[in-house]
Amino acid sequence: MKVKPTILDAIGDTPLVRLNRVVPEGAAEVYAKCEYLNPSGSIKDRMAHYIIEKAEESGILKPGGLIVENTSGNTGQGLAMAAAVKGYRCVFTMPDKMSREKQDSLRAYGAEVIITPTDVPGDSPEHYVNVAKKIAEDTPGAFYVDQYHSPWNIEAHCVSTGREIFEDTDGGQFDAFVGGTGTGGTVSGIGRYMKEHAPHVKIIGVDPLGSVHYNLFHTGELPTAYVYMVEGVGEDIECRAMDFSVVDDMRQVNDKDSFVMARRLVREEGLFCGGSSGSNVHVACEIAKELGPGKKVVVVLPDHGNRYVSKYLSDDWMREKGFMEEGQALGLVEDLLRQHTPNPVTADADSPLRDIVALMREHGVSQVPLIERGKLNAIVHESDVLKSMREGGLNLDAPAHEASSSIGGLIYPKARLEELFHIFETDHVAVVVDNSQVVGVVSKIDLIEYLAKSKQSADS
Repeated sequence: MKVKPTILDAIGDTPLVRLNRVVPEGAAEVYAKCEYLNPSGSIKDRMAHYIIEKAEESGILKPGGLIVENTSGNTGQGLAMAAAVKGYRCVFTMPDKMSREKQDSLRAYGAEVIITPTDVPGDSPEHYVNVAKKIAEDTPGAFYVDQYHSPWNIEAHCVSTGREIFEDTDGGQFDAFVGGTGTGGTVSGIGRYMKEHAPHVKIIGVDPLGSVHYNLFHTGELPTAYVYMVEGVGEDIECRAMDFSVVDDMRQVNDKDSFVMARRLVREEGLFCGGSSGSNVHVACEIAKELGPGKKVVVVLPDHGNRYVSKYLSDDWMREKGFMEEGQALGLVEDLLRQHTPNPVTADADSPLRDIVALMREHGVSQVPLIERGKLNAIVHESDVLKSMREGGLNLDAPAHEASSSIGGLIYPKARLEELFHIFETDHVAVVVDNSQVVGVVSKIDLIEYLAKSKQSADS
């Protein structure tokens, strides 16, 4: 008899399936690792089971103990499934943007679910991470999983997911891997495995607009996050389970593109997966177009679509959120760059402020992004220079980085222009980055002039 001792022994060995109809013509081949076919419906089963076993081995989690975790739903279900098999109790905290299906599924396993507000800063006591920490601290013998910072999260995907993909592709015979960055464990673990066993494979992380990983990768600075709709990907805090050293590039994706592609995966490929799968595949198709024929891309489909029947799979919900309209309401950032802005003006972080001021005067700009060792580092605004000179007597021979500030808003060229409004609420300008290169700097007046010209053209 071919029998599994428990459902936990059915985790992993998910199929790698070729995508056909959603991949554009003339692009590389794209293969999807169907992680939504894990027993509880997501890739998080791997990490949940691995961390519980490690906690048991180390004596942190004892028989009959309490498991506490903050979750967007998928990790919670993996933990709840394992807890049901092993006899543990569970308490989970979850942001209120998560689907009702996720909440009800956790309760079905017997877990206690505490719903917290989504739109709060990462340091708020109401943030779902901090609520979970407080519960664990106040409960003797509780095990706080801490998926966002646990090295076991990365290890789980290194020893299982990464190894499986390597074996599925005849020893790493592919060119790029694309995966979403939530806690960071998936991309970091797979990235570490590939860097050791197939170093030619490019590791590309996917981050939704509004999340912090894209900024952290390019600048090392934590930006102000804002709310986005797609679930199970992205984050508003810095995660120690996100190892950027094994990531070659980060790409951004918006809610609309994520949901539209996820619906296409269901209807055109028969893959009943979630919204973050749409995020990943949208980027994977971009990478496939860039690589061209003869190349291969592997992408992860993290969770099951049954968690989102009342959300992106519902026409009414998509229409209510404005995702059913054809085309772009205002256009794309790259449209503005092509028609409106000159080549971006940047400078070395060690350049004297005198040179920065001269660049501002010469090019008629009020800010200059700074590059350090080939990477975007910070930005100098006119107001930064004035403030530094007024408060500390800083002279114009000082290096530019001494009067710089962190970049509050990075954005990629194919983002919708609507996303700029979020950035302008927290920063002077939006810095447009593509393939780790600054390709534009967009100010409020740039957007105003572009929209005015667009309206004028439409009216004429």
